[in-house]
Amino acid sequence: MAVSDNSAEGYELRDPDVRLMLEVRDDSAAAFEELMLRYQNRLVTVLEHLVGGRDQAEDLAQEVFLRVYRSRKRYVPGAKFSTWLFTIANNVAANARRTRSRRREVSLSVSDGSSSDGNRLDQLAQAASGLMPARQLDKAEMRDIIRVAIESLNERQRMAVLLSKFENMSYADIADSMEMSQEAIKSLLSRARLNLKEVLEPYLERGDRPATD
Repeated sequence: MAVSDNSAEGYELRDPDVRLMLEVRDDSAAAFEELMLRYQNRLVTVLEHLVGGRDQAEDLAQEVFLRVYRSRKRYVPGAKFSTWLFTIANNVAANARRTRSRRREVSLSVSDGSSSDGNRLDQLAQAASGLMPARQLDKAEMRDIIRVAIESLNERQRMAVLLSKFENMSYADIADSMEMSQEAIKSLLSRARLNLKEVLEPYLERGDRPATD
């Protein structure tokens, strides 16, 4: 009997992380530890950009893994594991932002750029520099500029860009993670690219840094 691409068996066959999660469902501590090792840094990187602080991102990553563990007995593969995980992360980040908003706490902290996501920001900085190659760019400075530019996006645009650029997710997977249609995701990313270009071009052309407030 053929296995449908979108069946639980199909995901189990194609995605090694789904197989690990199924072991977690069967109470394998080693499998859970392996998933944490594979995704912890990636989760913290994405969450940091969603909530604006490294410390909070690390706390929220722990909450994401806690939710994964608590829901393990109900787990049925319905998507790639990463898609499922970042759906949880998106919800956790949204809850954190709502809580912060209710408390009227505004965090304007900007990381010093020494975090472990430097390599990925380097890649994004390199891609962004292609917008206007006339200016010789300092990598560390460019990382900070990219960080500010991403933080200028609205929540949905930021999440879509992070999943696309940092996680290399397809439109379909991003759509699943954000519970939107693929067409909506394409439109969202298109608007995000335009917004990023608008923020980055003054810096790339004349060295004018974007406002951070």
